Amino acid sequence: MSDGNRIRRAANWTFRNRRTGAITVAQWPNAPLVIFGVVTVVLRSFHPSGGIATAGRVVGGLALLVWALDEVARGVNPFRRMLGVVVLGAVIAGLALR
Repeated sequence: MSDGNRIRRAANWTFRNRRTGAITVAQWPNAPLVIFGVVTVVLRSFHPSGGIATAGRVVGGLALLVWALDEVARGVNPFRRMLGVVVLGAVIAGLALR
């Protein structure tokens, strides 16, 4: 087997959506990521303090955690599941370092 075929097979295995057969790297819409994104933009734009800032960080963190767990459990290809594992690890590390 040529190197080109190996690379093509590896890319297909990694990125091919198991349900549709399409190459899937990102999916839209995705409610938990939308919530995380909106909360992040609001926190960075308005710089709230106190309870509002804390509530925003909790809601954003929980949304990202839900997204990561969903990708680990139901990701449509290995890339999406691995991405979920990486983000889940980053969220857990972020919580542990606070």
